[in-house]
Amino acid sequence: QVQLVESGGGLVQAGGSLRLSCAVSGSNFRFGLMGWYRQAEGSGKQRELVARITGGGSTDYADSVKGRFIISRDDAKNIMYLHMNSLNSDDTGVYYCNLVNINGNYWSQGTQVTVSS
Repeated sequence: QVQLVESGGGLVQAGGSLRLSCAVSGSNFRFGLMGWYRQAEGSGKQRELVARITGGGSTDYADSVKGRFIISRDDAKNIMYLHMNSLNSDDTGVYYCNLVNINGNYWSQGTQVTVSS
């Protein structure tokens, strides 16, 4: 059974930094596409892609986080990270990690990130 367990969310002041971690069990995530998504509060808010990373290490970022966030993965530990810098109030939301491989599409439980101004 594939499980994604994330940690590292919390409350941070604007301009600060946080690091999210996503530990994967039950699957060798080296062969999957992994990503971070977030969903802001409020009705009608869609879950949006923040960043993703392929098994080969290629990365892709939302325009809103380019230059501030860095996605990385440690294949030896089956952990993916999201380093978030220069945070602002628009970064507030629930962050989810995601794994897509030939067996399915898997999501974490979500962790709250709140940026205070």
